[in-house]
Amino acid sequence: MEHSHYISTEVLTLETLQGIIAEHKTLALSEEAKINIQQCRDYLDQKMAANETPIYGINTGFGSLCNVKISNENLSQLQENLVKSHACGTGEEVPSEIVKIMLLLKIQSLSYGHSGVQLQTVERLVDFYNNDILPVIYTQGSLGASGDLAPLAHLSLPLLGEGEVYYDGFRQPAKKVLEKMGWQPIVLQSKEGLALLNGTQFMSAYGSYILLKAMKYSYLADVISAISLEGFDGRIEPFDELIHYVRPHKGQIVTAKRMRELLEDSQIITQPKAHVQDPYSFRCIPQVHGASKDTIDYVKKVFKTEINSVTDNPNIFKNEDLIISGGNFHGQPLALALDFLGLALAELGSISERRTYQLISGLRGLPAFLVDNPGLNSGFMIPQYTAASIASQNKQLATPASVDSIVSSNGQEDHVSMGANAATKTLRIMENLERILAIELMNASQAIAFRQPLKSSEFIESFLKSYREEVPLVKEDRILHYDIENSVAFLNSFMIELEE
Repeated sequence: MEHSHYISTEVLTLETLQGIIAEHKTLALSEEAKINIQQCRDYLDQKMAANETPIYGINTGFGSLCNVKISNENLSQLQENLVKSHACGTGEEVPSEIVKIMLLLKIQSLSYGHSGVQLQTVERLVDFYNNDILPVIYTQGSLGASGDLAPLAHLSLPLLGEGEVYYDGFRQPAKKVLEKMGWQPIVLQSKEGLALLNGTQFMSAYGSYILLKAMKYSYLADVISAISLEGFDGRIEPFDELIHYVRPHKGQIVTAKRMRELLEDSQIITQPKAHVQDPYSFRCIPQVHGASKDTIDYVKKVFKTEINSVTDNPNIFKNEDLIISGGNFHGQPLALALDFLGLALAELGSISERRTYQLISGLRGLPAFLVDNPGLNSGFMIPQYTAASIASQNKQLATPASVDSIVSSNGQEDHVSMGANAATKTLRIMENLERILAIELMNASQAIAFRQPLKSSEFIESFLKSYREEVPLVKEDRILHYDIENSVAFLNSFMIELEE
């Protein structure tokens, strides 16, 4: 197995990204990437030596100060000042897994040779990634336009020996770590600070991380709903392919097919039913889960494009002898996609909570609250409260961030995406969904036990056997907080192979 991933112009997919993370691969710049970076930097140096014309961000101020010309002898100081002054993040710290993805995506974007950075700057970012030197970055501060300025400033500070990093298991000054590694701080050249700060890597890293989870939990939502269906003694007919081929949304067809496969050879699903129909939360699993799958697929396409793009400004085109100032840093494509993804994930949680509610309602031969001696025991009464509370919070969090914009930089930056806020709240929705599905699994696994001696499918029986090793059947009241936490841990540890 190749232990290194080579940064190049080859398309980076989310599945490749997952492989890099899961297999703990190191990064290396391909020869192609090195040549692209060096040739672009050489061109910029030559251009600056022969040209006194103001070029935004290279020999001018930034934002509304774009008309202030900066002398050549101050260009390095200009870039260092930019990084320091923009490091205004606050709030919670960005999770280390996302910081690492930010590093990878920043390296990828700079490697195309349209940003004008020094090769040694990109190589130092590679060193940070490979040595798990992770800058301390904060969740609040980006407007999602002009790039993720504040978060990327904190990502870049350690290049200068400034700011803080996590290394060797604890937080420490970046300067101290550079000394340990025997590295000198990078002296930024013209345009480099802007190339580092202008970009969408905060939003992109969050989105990529959430999508990897979303693809997994979309699958687990199907598995858990199948267990709930069995516990509720539900019907198989709503998953018949004939229904779905006359309304052929891809996600709907995929979900129905998966449900049939999950329930294949189940004794419970084939036993005679006293009821003619199931509630929507069971009967409409293909339609609801499928719509979320289609949303995830759309958002994947948006992020696949983004993580293979140049998102700083201005962009340098050596072959055309052009330096063009534009707006590739604007996060609108990501903001809209993240809001859409948040809605889709919130809906998976919403329908999950409804299935939990049905399971505890004392219907279909199940005891009230799924426990013997209800009354003496409250059983699964309150986990449903918890799921309802979380599902409600997700509905609140699903309010789009991208509809908002606040003018900044003295009116120069008069429309922003708020994609960074969309990113952080969508991660919260994703984490909430994990807990809602964990609570449904607790209830579903309890309900299906009352169908014994009938067996479910071989897959579901095997899945439940593994789950029961972590969360035993509830025979009488106990502290269910631990069961919820253990259920979340069980789902997080469950591995699936993602498809391209």
